[in-house]
Amino acid sequence: MTDGVVVVDKPRGMTSHDVVDEVRRLFRTRKVGHAGTLDPDATGVLVLGLGRCTRLLDYARLGAKRYFAEASFGVTTTTQDSSGEELSRRACTFTEADLLAALPEFVGAIEQVPPMVSAVRVGGERLYAKARRGEVVERAARPVIIHELKLLSFSEESSDPPRPEPHAAFEVCCSAGTYVRTLVHDLGGVLGCGAHLSLLRRTEAAGFEVAEAVALADLETSHLLPPLEALRGMPRIEVSDEDAARVSNGGPLQVAQEPPTLSTRSSSGSLTLSTRSSSGSLERVAVVHGGVLLGVYRKESSRWVAERVMPS
Repeated sequence: MTDGVVVVDKPRGMTSHDVVDEVRRLFRTRKVGHAGTLDPDATGVLVLGLGRCTRLLDYARLGAKRYFAEASFGVTTTTQDSSGEELSRRACTFTEADLLAALPEFVGAIEQVPPMVSAVRVGGERLYAKARRGEVVERAARPVIIHELKLLSFSEESSDPPRPEPHAAFEVCCSAGTYVRTLVHDLGGVLGCGAHLSLLRRTEAAGFEVAEAVALADLETSHLLPPLEALRGMPRIEVSDEDAARVSNGGPLQVAQEPPTLSTRSSSGSLTLSTRSSSGSLERVAVVHGGVLLGVYRKESSRWVAERVMPS
């Protein structure tokens, strides 16, 4: 069985499931999943698990994600991005200073109403399925965290394509489950003219930067990474031969001291998996022996207990 992780630079125009199908064909395995959907128009880091690594994707999804996003102001759409139909068009009277003043309102813990064209389930059905039938239903707001929201550039006119609407580029670091297009849509609402997402590129996810991602057309079986890479940002415990045997049977481990938190460092900052509780104590660790992932353990009182064990 093929077990491991591949990191693809998803091309525009493909769904995340399309990429999964391509990876299935290349690696000749049906057991492939991804660690966080990218919309068809979005590009960038898409982390995929193969074989038994699909069991680790829930952890990879937990980490913060970083995006490069472009917004067009003055126009709202049915999908909150450029793929939808135009809903409204309004004059923009705000300045760059107004835009900068509005950004802090969207940093930290905020709530978002999921867009109708999303995979959120309401009444047991995906919202996008309802949207295809022309339905619009009430959606409960969901808590998300915007760790960073940085304005990279601002122009009073859009040059691609040439239009008179203001245009801005942002760097966004946010929690899993955040809709960047909704963030842009809501920002346009605060500025009084509306806005939609015109470009989105995921530059970091699950500890992987876009520079490490492989173009789908260039992907080969040699790009498969070991299972431990699925938990890049998770703290690790290296165990002895004796404890490794205990872990292989799902046995508990005694807590000695908490390992340091491992993180992916980059010029843009650091992203780690959500392995700590609200009090700051460590909740989960990757258990490793000789550089090989044995499993994921969680803290219970004075010991670590098995949450996921990787069969040898």
